[in-house]
Order: sequence, then C-alpha cells, then structure tokens
Amino acid sequence: MTNFGGWEMPLSYPTGTVAEHLTCRNDAALFDVSHLGTVRVAGPTAFDTLQHALTNDLRKIAPGRAQYTHSCNERGGVVDDIIVWWVSDDVFDVMPNASNTDTVRAAIGGDDVTHTRAVLAVQGPHSRMKLSRVSADAAAVKRFRVEHVEVLGVPCVVAGTGYTGEDGVEIAVPAEHAVRIASALHDAGIALAGLGARDTLRLEAALPLHGHELSPDITTLEASLGWVIGWDKGDFPGRAALAKQKEAGTTRVLCGLRTASRRPPRDGSAVQRNGEVVGVVSSGNFSPVLEVGIALAFVPPAVAQVGTTVDIDVRGSLLAAEVVPTPFVQRS
Repeated sequence: MTNFGGWEMPLSYPTGTVAEHLTCRNDAALFDVSHLGTVRVAGPTAFDTLQHALTNDLRKIAPGRAQYTHSCNERGGVVDDIIVWWVSDDVFDVMPNASNTDTVRAAIGGDDVTHTRAVLAVQGPHSRMKLSRVSADAAAVKRFRVEHVEVLGVPCVVAGTGYTGEDGVEIAVPAEHAVRIASALHDAGIALAGLGARDTLRLEAALPLHGHELSPDITTLEASLGWVIGWDKGDFPGRAALAKQKEAGTTRVLCGLRTASRRPPRDGSAVQRNGEVVGVVSSGNFSPVLEVGIALAFVPPAVAQVGTTVDIDVRGSLLAAEVVPTPFVQRS
C-alpha cells in the first residue's frame, strides 16, 4: 500500500507490477481508482459553467458521453486534466485528479461527492467479455459513452473510459456496495492490479500524468495536447495566453524516447544532444511489453523529430535513446 494524493492505495498485489501490467495488456485487470475525484455540477447553468471554465468544447459531445479536458490558469498552465461525464441533460460528473479536487471545485463550483462512491476500472482486451459475466449492460457501454446501468442490482454509472491504453470501462459504484461488486468482478476472472501497473500502462500508452507531463507551469500546447482546446467556443481561463503561444510556437514539446537497453530512464533526468542539455525527462520506466526503457520528455521542437538520437543522463551515466512515435505500445 502507498499514500497517493491523500489516499491509501494498492501499489501492487502479490503477483507484482510486471505481471499485473501484462495481464491488463493481454487479458483483463481490475483497478481501484476511487482516489479520483467526483465533483457533481448540476442544474440549468451547469453546461455554461463548465463551458467557460474548461478548455474543451462541450458542444462536441452530448448527454451520455464523456470528454477529456483541461482546467488552466491564466498563463495557460494546466491546473488539472479532467474527464467530464455528461451523466444526463443538466448533470455532469467532473473527474479531477486526487489531489486537485478542491482546486477544481473552487473553479467550477458543484458538490464533492467523491466519498459517496468507489470507482472500479476494468481494463484489457478481454475486459468486456469477463465483465459481462457480472453485468452484460455494463460490458456493453461503448468507448467514451456514459450510461446508468445496474450491476448486481445496484444502480451504477458506467463510462467507457480508462487510463491504460486498453479497452474497458470505469464503474462508479455506491460506496457501500463497492466490496461486493469488486469481489464479483475478481471472481469473474478479472485480476487485481495496482497503481504501479497503472503507471507503466499509461506510460506505454503515452498518456500524461499530472505533476509530470502536466502542471500549472506546463501549458496544454507544450504537452502536445492542443486538440483539447476549443478555440471557437469563446473565452476560458488561459485562452489568451494559449492563443499567443500557438501563434509564436512553443519552445518545448513533449516527445517519446526509447532506449536500446532494459535500464529505465527516470523523471528529472537531463536529455542531451551532442553533449548539450536540451531537455528533461518527465516520466520514464521499463516497458514490460517492449522490454526496454521508455520515457516522455520535454525537448525543443527541432529535437522532437522522430529518429533523432539523444542521450539521457541517468545518475551520471549516459543512456542512448531515440525519439520514436507514441504511443509506445498500441492497443491489444
């Protein structure tokens, strides 16, 4: 167990992080992600509130769908990255990261209902088949859809979202029923997996982690996530700064690095090009699928071209790496 954003969370189970990772890639895994926040914004002004507070354009979706978006400061830095579940006509569940729930709620209002539910993520190529043994309706929720379904007679909200790069769903379960439903999912052949595997999976999928690829000092554009900005929807915090940066171009961008050895790069490691420090690793680890080191790093746009070779300074020794396309591993 480990402390994560104020929550005591499973880092790994007895099988270990690598085994849990490979199970998710090849079969199905169950993650407890109850540390994610849930801020419910409801009522006739809910749409306008979120439309003016977040970067993405809610007009792209509709009730019964989910959307990835950012909450930015006036400099365009990412206060948090968020999934919005549009639960019904005027009800939205905004899902911030664990430690940012209070900050996001201060920006958008709403009610913090985090402690009323657990969130169980069922992920992997066989996740829907195995989930159907417990709830066929939950297993049928499509990617980025949001539906009210019953799981073992319990009303739940299920979204076709996740953080592994694999297919699957996330199930918001009333807290008092969480253990029973999690146990049923495990009994259906879905293996337990912890935060360690969740992190290596999201890195293989090149998904950003707040505090690493995103922060109040890193803009949406620097993180190579310009697609989450609704330029035509009107004003939102950070829009002017982001528009200026878009016009001028960023001095750093996020790219993927792959090494030739099993030694993992680590976040904070300097990236060198021809002996000169040109960037920094934001996340790095061993890839259980590729069996080499992989990393996300901020470098100048000229260095971020696929095929560029660099060195990563890992505790005083240089690790050769190459800029590669992301995601590092495609969905199974």
